[in-house]
Amino acid sequence: MSLILASKSGSRRAMLDAAGVIYRAIPAELDERAVEAGLEGCAPGEVAEALSVAKAQAVAAQNPGALVLGSDSLVVVDGRRFDKPESRENAAEHLRFFSGKVMELHSGAALVRSNVCEWSTSSLARLHVREMSDAFIESYLSSEWPEVSYCVGVFRIEAMGVQLFEAIEGDQFTVLGMPLLGVLDALRDLGELPT
Repeated sequence: MSLILASKSGSRRAMLDAAGVIYRAIPAELDERAVEAGLEGCAPGEVAEALSVAKAQAVAAQNPGALVLGSDSLVVVDGRRFDKPESRENAAEHLRFFSGKVMELHSGAALVRSNVCEWSTSSLARLHVREMSDAFIESYLSSEWPEVSYCVGVFRIEAMGVQLFEAIEGDQFTVLGMPLLGVLDALRDLGELPT
């Protein structure tokens, strides 16, 4: 298999590693805001899916014939879209806003070969954020910064980020940042994994 993961995400690599998928990682060089500018009015899941396709296409253009997996996640809370925090102070602002609310986490994935999207999807998880004190937020960021600066939603569920939530609806892979079960199914359908 000549699968390329168009990401530098540690959690996405860990998921593929644990599932026994052979791949190499080449992060996509992509202006995500420019791609999003053409997606005005689209639903969050459609945006995550379109960004996944765009990331895969960016890497596929440099690797002819290779199958490229792109993935993206985005967070919506109270109808407001959040990107990765720009600073520790911005991360604290995000966490204060999330406190006591439901976070919608949309994770997309796409498989592209020779600039043709062969498969794409998005999935949704709802994470119920508990009420958090300013003291907890400061303590949390003291432990988790700068690692969570790379994470939409300002958390790593596999680390201390689990302490932000009182309930989670959705599968663990979506929460980790990629709808892995769908990806594995698509790889089987494309003949890249044994059935």
